[in-house]
Amino acid sequence: MKGLLWLAVPGQTAAPRPRNSRMPALVLASTSRYRRDLLQRLGLPFDCARPEVDETPQADEAPLALAARLASAKAADVAARHPGSWVIGSDQVADLNGQPLGKPGTVEVACAQLAAMSGQTVRFHTAISLTRDGESFTAMDLTQVRFRALQAPEIARYVAIEQPLDCAGSFKCEALGISLFDAIDNRDPTALIGLPLIALCGLLRRAGFAVP
Repeated sequence: MKGLLWLAVPGQTAAPRPRNSRMPALVLASTSRYRRDLLQRLGLPFDCARPEVDETPQADEAPLALAARLASAKAADVAARHPGSWVIGSDQVADLNGQPLGKPGTVEVACAQLAAMSGQTVRFHTAISLTRDGESFTAMDLTQVRFRALQAPEIARYVAIEQPLDCAGSFKCEALGISLFDAIDNRDPTALIGLPLIALCGLLRRAGFAVP
C-alpha cells in the first residue's frame, strides 16, 4: 500500500500537512488499518509498507521481549527497502500469566483465548521502534486489562459479531470489545489499539518531526 494516506474524520484526524524538503519521509511498517488510522491522527504524510518478518516466538521468550524484538525487526526490514526514510515498527503481545497470546487467526482460537482471559488481568505490551539507516529510537507501553467473567454464549456471540481474528487477545477495544472488560489501566488510550501515540510523538520529535 503506497502513497500518501490520510482521512479527514472530524475530531479524530488532523489535517494532513504537505510533504516538504525539511520534513523527513515517514513510513509505517504495517498494513494494519488500526495502526494506519491511529497514525493519521497526527496529520503527518506517510506511506505504508508490509514488513516481511517471522513472528514466531523464540524458545522461552517473554512477552515483553517478543514485542520489542518484533517491533524492531519490522522497522529494520522496511527501513532496508526505504533508505533515508524514518520507519515506524510496532508490535503488541498479550501476556496472560507470563504466556504470550498472539493473533488468534481462527474463531476457535479466539473463543479459547477469551475463555482463558475470563475474570483475569491481562498485560498488553506494545512496542514501537522508529528507525532510519541504522539509527533507532524505541519505546514500550504497558496496558493492563481486567476482563469480567465471560460466559460461553457471550464469547461466541462477540466473536461472531466482530470477528477479531487479526487482533492480539481476540478483541477490538475500540468497538464492541470494550463490553468484555471490567477495567483498563494504562497511560495511553491508543496503546491498546496497537500504536501508542503519546510515546510515538516523543520519538518523532527526537527524529526531527514537528509534532504538533
